[in-house]
This record gives sequence, structure tokens and C-alpha cells, in this order.
Amino acid sequence: MTTQQIANRLAELCRKGEWATAQNELFAKDAVSIEQMDSPGFAKETRGLDAIKKKGEMWEQMVTEVHGTKVSEPLVADNSFTVLMDMDMTMKQGGRQKMKEVAVYETKDGKIVSERFFS
Repeated sequence: MTTQQIANRLAELCRKGEWATAQNELFAKDAVSIEQMDSPGFAKETRGLDAIKKKGEMWEQMVTEVHGTKVSEPLVADNSFTVLMDMDMTMKQGGRQKMKEVAVYETKDGKIVSERFFS
């Protein structure tokens, strides 16, 4: 897959809330996920697809309800792309929250090798 195809597919799956499918289909086994900062229960850097999946499962357990998710059209440059993610959700601790992040992805050999989130 080209970077544009990966970007389009990721945006499509994220809009449907199919995060696990996106990881299984698009991420390299040795991918890296980097958060803006350490947060309770999450390291700043997570290495390997299995660990990224586990992080995703932990996140889902913290969410009571998703009220809406918006994902922008991807902006692609060579082997990287970015999307803006806007989420409205109710957390088990903290109540209803709106969160907006810029997600930056790097690709290699037809797979996502890194993701990084900025708010």
C-alpha cells in the first residue's frame, strides 16, 4: 500500500471506531506509539504492535461512552501523514470530555511504523 492508501484506510476505520482493525491491518509488528506525555496507566512510548493493542484495550476500558468521533481528511507527504482527531466521550473517571489531537504517522514498506499524538 502507498502512504496515501494507508492514510485513507486509517481515516476510514477510525471514523467507524474500528481501532483494532486499523492496528491489525495497517501497523507493522515493530511499530512505535508516542503520546505527548506520560499519563496515568500509559507510558509516553509504547513499542511493538502487541503492546500498542494492549494500550488500546486499556483505553477502551476507561471509556464509558463515545458520543462522536471526527477524523479529518489525511494530509500526506512522502512517507508520513497527519489527521486531526476530534472525540467526544464520557470517561469512567472524569465524566464527559472533548478531546482534539493531531496524529502524525510514519510509514515504511506499506505499514505504519510510528504514530505520535499532539494536543
